[in-house]
Amino acid sequence: MASDTMGSPGPVEIAMREKLVTLLQPSKLIIINESQLHRHHAAMRSQGGGNGETHFAVQVISDAFKGKNTVQRHRLIYSALSEEFSQGLHALSLNTKTSEEAQRYQAENCQGRE
Repeated sequence: MASDTMGSPGPVEIAMREKLVTLLQPSKLIIINESQLHRHHAAMRSQGGGNGETHFAVQVISDAFKGKNTVQRHRLIYSALSEEFSQGLHALSLNTKTSEEAQRYQAENCQGRE
């Protein structure tokens, strides 16, 4: 399983990764902490900028998504991370695909580039 992180992951990112790997058994999981891009927002300023782990972009490729629409996939992830949301996680940007969808996307977007 591929994974990427910028710098050392904090406790929220580590917990997110552990839960998503256990739940989804992804072939690819990329978690990017984008909290620094949002620390100027009113909600984050009221928290003193948050804990540095409030906003994440998550890309997941997992066959656990087969037969689920986008809303169902996102609800699955939000439910798995409910504890993190209750402790300060504020927002996720999610990109969820099955292996088949990821391969099709790759084929469609790489045609003519070789």
